[in-house]
Amino acid sequence: MHIFDSLIGSLLSPMVLAFALGILATLIKSDLKFPDGLYAALTIYLLFAIGLKGGYKLSQTPIKEFILPALFGLLLGVMIPIWMFFILKKFGKFDYTNAAAIAAHYGSVSAVTFGEGIAFLDLMKIPYEGYMPTLLAVMEIPGIIVALLIARKYSKSESSMGRIFHELFTNKGTVLLIGGLVIGFVSGNKGHEQIAPLFETLFRGMLTLFLLEIGLVTGRKLADLKKVGSFLVAFGIVMPIVNAVIGILCGKLAGLGVGGCTMLGVLASSASYIAAPAAVRIALPEANPTYYLTSALAITFPFNVTIGLPLYFSIANFIVG
Repeated sequence: MHIFDSLIGSLLSPMVLAFALGILATLIKSDLKFPDGLYAALTIYLLFAIGLKGGYKLSQTPIKEFILPALFGLLLGVMIPIWMFFILKKFGKFDYTNAAAIAAHYGSVSAVTFGEGIAFLDLMKIPYEGYMPTLLAVMEIPGIIVALLIARKYSKSESSMGRIFHELFTNKGTVLLIGGLVIGFVSGNKGHEQIAPLFETLFRGMLTLFLLEIGLVTGRKLADLKKVGSFLVAFGIVMPIVNAVIGILCGKLAGLGVGGCTMLGVLASSASYIAAPAAVRIALPEANPTYYLTSALAITFPFNVTIGLPLYFSIANFIVG
């Protein structure tokens, strides 16, 4: 499939258009605002839905088919924050604290970017391995831990790792993803049939609403682009592409198809803005949120959901197909 066709399909999807509407509403100073609590409710729904579907698909998958992709996913989660940290330190001239904080966000993954990637492949009718949400759970935490350990080494910080681990493993994203995976896995096909009308049929609609809200948040962050500098803007676009290519190559080595390789590339390219900020606020309170939130939310996320998804699919199609 030509990259232009997939790009048009991505840009004209309701999810991306809703995201663009949110940005536009902010730029024209509209009074559009989500009711208090709705953002949190949509976050809970999406994370739980992704977990449930992944658990159900994993229950239908022979474990030997999942082991190698899981190992590659774990390897990516460990290695990405390492090279991101040193690039930010050496070429971006960031101090160790801000370099580690940004690396933690890119070492982790974005569940919303993942959800949009799944919706994109479904829209294009491209099959993918059903256990991909399990890789999302596998890759969410290791990158954050590695980045914070790097920061701890440089700073000789006395911050409690126990508190940091507690935040990582008990935050809502982790609890919902892993809890959903376990429930979906244990309940299997019979359980999936009972909840599919809510958690599968409505998923794209809920994702569209969520991206409208994320568009509003991103629109408010656009003003910070002037503060982060040209290096971080370029970093937030170029490095996701590099990480995506590495992820796609890992997917091919793991035996994934075009759809699965695309999704592993999407996971490798994405940056967390749910789990990582919470951990960084505790472990690195002196880090500048303007850097790590703007790069993850106002640069990498918009790039990935508009241009990145069709680009990664085309690269995967070229390498695997």
